[in-house]
Amino acid sequence: MARTYHHGNLRPVLLATAAEAIEQDGPAALSLRDLARRAGVSHAAPAHHFGDKAGLLTALATEGYDLLAEAVGAADDIVEAGLAYIRFAVEHRGHFEVMFQPDLYRNDDPDVVAARERAGRALTDALAALPEPPTAKEGRAARLAAWSIVHGFAGLWIGGVLPADLGDDPAAAARPVISRLFQ
Repeated sequence: MARTYHHGNLRPVLLATAAEAIEQDGPAALSLRDLARRAGVSHAAPAHHFGDKAGLLTALATEGYDLLAEAVGAADDIVEAGLAYIRFAVEHRGHFEVMFQPDLYRNDDPDVVAARERAGRALTDALAALPEPPTAKEGRAARLAAWSIVHGFAGLWIGGVLPADLGDDPAAAARPVISRLFQ
């Protein structure tokens, strides 16, 4: 969908347009020139805001981790946090596709590092709120287990490889899977 930029803050428009383009065609197909065309701005505008494609994808990954931290952090318990993660992946697929391919962006950028840490803390906080939270010794394994199950489910859902009889609501389909981990 081509957007026409008229006035205001161009950066969020470019990020939204990039996320949409990545969702449609994948991150490899995106170029700054294509982004400018889709946003209805000069071909120099994205370079002015992000420098290059890696800069754009770094900003997109940062935004994605911030959105993920907000979604997971707003959940009432670990199951809801996992469902929030899956909803985020499905609803923000362009971000999700970039965030977990650190070779696409500047993985050591301070903003992306801080945002990634906020998202990780949100998951850690959800685990700590369990009636019987993992001990310090179990904490890392519990975080990896929780992250692996929700990330794996999200990837399988997005990839369209889960059984069709699960329906069309990823959170409803994932609830019994995530709940099983914490029974």
